Amino acid sequence: MNPSNRPILIATRGSALALAQANLVFDQCRAAFPKLKFEIKIITTTGDKLQRASLSRKSETLPKGLFTKELEVALLKHQADLAVHSLKDLPTELPAGLALGAVSKRADVRDALIYRDAGYLLAAEAKTTMTEWTPGQSQRRGFQPKISLNDLPRGATVATGSTRRQAQLLAHRPDLNVVEIRGNVVTRMQKLADQAEFDAVVLAAAGLERLNFRVTPQGRLQGDAVPDGLLAVILEPDIMLPCVGQGALGMEVRQDDERVAVLCERLNHFDTRQCVTAERAFLRAMGGGCQSPVAAYAEVVGDQIRLRAVSFQSEMVRRGERRGKEPVALGQELAAELK
Repeated sequence: MNPSNRPILIATRGSALALAQANLVFDQCRAAFPKLKFEIKIITTTGDKLQRASLSRKSETLPKGLFTKELEVALLKHQADLAVHSLKDLPTELPAGLALGAVSKRADVRDALIYRDAGYLLAAEAKTTMTEWTPGQSQRRGFQPKISLNDLPRGATVATGSTRRQAQLLAHRPDLNVVEIRGNVVTRMQKLADQAEFDAVVLAAAGLERLNFRVTPQGRLQGDAVPDGLLAVILEPDIMLPCVGQGALGMEVRQDDERVAVLCERLNHFDTRQCVTAERAFLRAMGGGCQSPVAAYAEVVGDQIRLRAVSFQSEMVRRGERRGKEPVALGQELAAELK
């Protein structure tokens, strides 16, 4: 049991996005339980250590729980009381003794296409002197505000670290050159701004939002750490179906911790929990992890859950949709249909 006289320890990874997410939960905890003490505990995970390496190789089996294992060990050893995860990173099968205690209200589930501003590049080029140019230097390519995925030129290079996004980009635009990119959100945007290696990157809108970036109605990307000259457009789920759990935070806890269980009752958002339960049931039945080329998105419509999913198997693309009231059964039934 968690002694009532010591702080409740909230475990998180140390990246800027992970800390922003942990602080959201920290603030919710303090608001709901002002008499309790809470502390954030930063833990380095295997995924953090491998951040610069490719986490998905076609010739290798994908490691499970790259960004969660060390946090789970801390929970089991009573070195932490609650671990905050991007729910998309949390495996569907949890270690014995641990449970998904709460799910936050979902942020924007969509992805964003980030690209260079043609007008900004033109103005910058006019200011460039001959001494700033080097032989063999590639020219960065930019585009107008508020373009669509269809507006990218044939053969454009789009970078993403997700096989789900790669598969959907190529399903929509087979002519695109889709490449991998690693690093945190700001690092990826800086690479795009500085290098001609690719024309655009795809990032989660929720991650941008939690780092205080925003896409304006004019298609501009704003925020304190945004590199100059970047634009953005939101990709709707009809074009890019989200990853299972995308936009939601998962609070993992010990099953027998009654004190934290009371806390989780206040943190849990019922509708989001129902939706991600359907998505995770689908993913579990498909036998995939967060890097598998499958996607699923559930939303509450009236008194039912609407679940949409897509699966990429070899060169076959299978899509499906079901509605129902029981999230686990809904996910399992749609998985059986798409297998």
